[in-house]
Amino acid sequence: MGTPFRLTAIGVFLCPSQAGGKEKKMSTDWKQGTKLVHGGIRRSQYGEVAEAIFMTQGFVYETAEAAQERFEETGPDEFIYARYGNPTVDMFEKRIAALEGAEDAFATASGMAAVNGALTCLCAAGDHVVAAKALFGSCLYVLEQVLGRFGVEITLVDGTDLDAWRAAIRPDTKVVFFESTSNPTLEVIDIKGVADIAHAVGATVVVDNVFATPVYSRAIDLGADVVVYSATKHIDGQGRALGGVVLGTQSYIREKLMPYLKHTGAALSPFNAWLMLKGLETIKLRVDAQSRNAMAVAKALQGHEKLARVIYPGLPDHAQHALVQSQTGGQGGTVIAIDLAGGKEAAFRFLNAIEIGVLSNNLGDAKSILTHPQTTTHSSLSDEQRADLGITPGLVRISLGIEDEEDLVADILGALEKA
Repeated sequence: MGTPFRLTAIGVFLCPSQAGGKEKKMSTDWKQGTKLVHGGIRRSQYGEVAEAIFMTQGFVYETAEAAQERFEETGPDEFIYARYGNPTVDMFEKRIAALEGAEDAFATASGMAAVNGALTCLCAAGDHVVAAKALFGSCLYVLEQVLGRFGVEITLVDGTDLDAWRAAIRPDTKVVFFESTSNPTLEVIDIKGVADIAHAVGATVVVDNVFATPVYSRAIDLGADVVVYSATKHIDGQGRALGGVVLGTQSYIREKLMPYLKHTGAALSPFNAWLMLKGLETIKLRVDAQSRNAMAVAKALQGHEKLARVIYPGLPDHAQHALVQSQTGGQGGTVIAIDLAGGKEAAFRFLNAIEIGVLSNNLGDAKSILTHPQTTTHSSLSDEQRADLGITPGLVRISLGIEDEEDLVADILGALEKA
């Protein structure tokens, strides 16, 4: 973790360096692609090109007095225990914070560890939380079964309806929570609109921003106080490792989130942090390619006789298409959803006929991935909950990879013919 970057008189951020190493300067004017490659780098005295993996769970002190001082106040380039922070993990946290425009970040062992930590560190018995009802099943579990069990009152609303937020948020509301684009039906929520309503009563706005990706995110600019990512998705992007990250102000990260996470143990491993650093170097290239493929497939499927609907935020007929233009610069993202008119049986025939994409429950990968939410990712929900969220028996979520666009379109159209 270390300390945040410090602003110097010449207008650049200086990364802390190991003894004998060289400092890596990061200009405040660097664009997104440059930050993704160079942000947060700390080099040892050996001057390595690739970031070093500090594969250690503990750190050595010169003297007993030095150990006491370290525990009393951790300074620049000082670490105590890997559950609290590690130099490799620190590089990942600094790089993603620079990309997102956040003051600080804390990395976690998984995306759900990030969601749980971001919410739980803010809440106590008697607090009130308002959340969008269109959430991943595990997020609903954290709200209703974890926070609810310990006396936190939860109110769920239609996240796309600002009047519903106004009606639900009370003067004593502590936190609001939503996925900026919902999983799997791809509803897009007005971040600024909800944030304005929440901030009027002093509530903290926590946004799960996975589908928007760090590449297209403007969540903090639009009013989010806390942004959460499953790094397992687009950040790693190659199906290798679990990880998560929570971003926010320095006071939130250091005073609220970090004490909770360091004592409950959801730390990201140094090796996984290194994988995430490598993933960030290419995330823009991958996400741009995936989004182009998603748009091409969505256009090719519009009006198909075997589909009841095609859902993609980049299409003009999407319910929140106008919001997408302002919130993500018109980028519809890497995921589409299709609803086969023949229900579950047709969906299974379609999935079993796919040749290029793989059947799995992840998303944001370089490989195209197809999922049947009713029987996998959202199977823990009741029939009534799924129906309320629009998760029908025929719904299939398709996370587009970086394969050739023509091959993907041909494969999906061919599988539909067999459905």
